[in-house]
Amino acid sequence: MPRLLVRPGQQQNPRAKEPADRCCLAWSLCYNHYSKAKGKLEMKVSEARAAVGGLSVPSKMPCYSFGISADHCKTGSKLAKIKGSICNTCYAQKGAYKWTPTKNAHERRLDLIGTSNWVDNMVRAINNADYFRWFDSGDLQSDEMLADIVRVALATPNTKHWLPTHENFMVSRYLRKHGKFPSNLTVRVSAAMVDGEPPKRFALTSTVHHLGKPIGRECPSSKQGNKCADCRACWNPRIKNISYKYH
Repeated sequence: MPRLLVRPGQQQNPRAKEPADRCCLAWSLCYNHYSKAKGKLEMKVSEARAAVGGLSVPSKMPCYSFGISADHCKTGSKLAKIKGSICNTCYAQKGAYKWTPTKNAHERRLDLIGTSNWVDNMVRAINNADYFRWFDSGDLQSDEMLADIVRVALATPNTKHWLPTHENFMVSRYLRKHGKFPSNLTVRVSAAMVDGEPPKRFALTSTVHHLGKPIGRECPSSKQGNKCADCRACWNPRIKNISYKYH
């Protein structure tokens, strides 16, 4: 499968409204044409999911997710050592996330990130789903991984992607170079401390409230069985900050 012919932020059609959307159109047309051309050679969804190490199925979420071990978080591993930080009591460091099958799956996914067909396999694995979450556990590993996730989003224009992250610098570097993310990829930069303010300089953020009041839109999951139910606020770029109840 050919790689991206149009880089994020590159202008092509002057009538398109935004650079990222121009990329989305060009890449999706190219991808759809290629998929039709190869016909029966197209990988099965189950094969593609196996080729990326499998997808997570969080009980709270209305969709599949891609997760790796929180042990490999770059910024999160440092925050985990700081009392009062969000990562100090990370939910992904306990419960089912520490079971051996889960840990093995996390390692398989980590090993496959950045391989030559990872973007194409992720596109097929997502299978045109309405919603997708990145990192129910773990976080971005590199600038290159963020760029690859953007490519996946561009190739799945009908899927709404949500990417929460503590990797402020990776996000900043991408935005300096490309200006914005695709319209179907909501990247939320997370606050470092419980009851802390939303990170500055970012349009979309998230916080955790415990003793303080929620900032912006409060996540309703604590009042509905710890599930999203019909809420999709995290994927909504019109909502600037989501505040999660500490647990």
